[in-house]
Amino acid sequence: MVRFIPAEELKDKYDVFGHFYSVEVAPHTVVECRSVLELVHQNHTPQSMSVLSKSRPDAVIIMMNPGSSRPLVEVNNHIHANSIHELPISLVPTKPDTTQYQVMRVMHYCQWRHVRVLNLSDLRCSKSVEFFKQFQRLEADASFDSHSVFSSRRKSELVSKFTKHNTVPVIRAWGVSPELDPLIERCTDRIIRSKAVRGLIKEGTINKFLHPLPSLQSQKLLWVNRMVEQCRGA
Repeated sequence: MVRFIPAEELKDKYDVFGHFYSVEVAPHTVVECRSVLELVHQNHTPQSMSVLSKSRPDAVIIMMNPGSSRPLVEVNNHIHANSIHELPISLVPTKPDTTQYQVMRVMHYCQWRHVRVLNLSDLRCSKSVEFFKQFQRLEADASFDSHSVFSSRRKSELVSKFTKHNTVPVIRAWGVSPELDPLIERCTDRIIRSKAVRGLIKEGTINKFLHPLPSLQSQKLLWVNRMVEQCRGA
């Protein structure tokens, strides 16, 4: 069993950078988003963020949505929904949330220097129930599915964020809610060709993978332990 590394210890070891933007999906309707998160060991953080965006990560992890993660500097990236696929990546220092510390713990034990985090949806919403309502409303009322990097309009962007190297593990950790089914299907269609797909599947399901941050502390440590065992044994 691995040791549960405290967050304070992880803060001194890893840097976190994200790309945040605001998208106008309808007149007077703007939603706040984050498209990608880069977790990198401080000894390997490049001076240029463009280098980090284009570098090959040690792993890619796909979760539900950005949650409470927020930028540590002012960000002014505004774009209209029709042009979302044209938005360039601009990484800024980011305050990690408790979920990202779980990823850092796996990084430590797998000796990974760089992990890229993508989400089923870019919508920044810390409460899952509100997130479900928000993405369903946007897709039904505004015909806006481009809040997901796995949408067809953002295919080129996904290619640049994903990795062409089949040896890089792609870890599915988006949770087990049935509300996610349309987003999961969209994502699965894009990653099915990957030869190194990982994840802790919920028993009795075919597409639900345990989220890194369960409610009980003992389960948090168990998730890290099982994920490390799976990635080391691959």
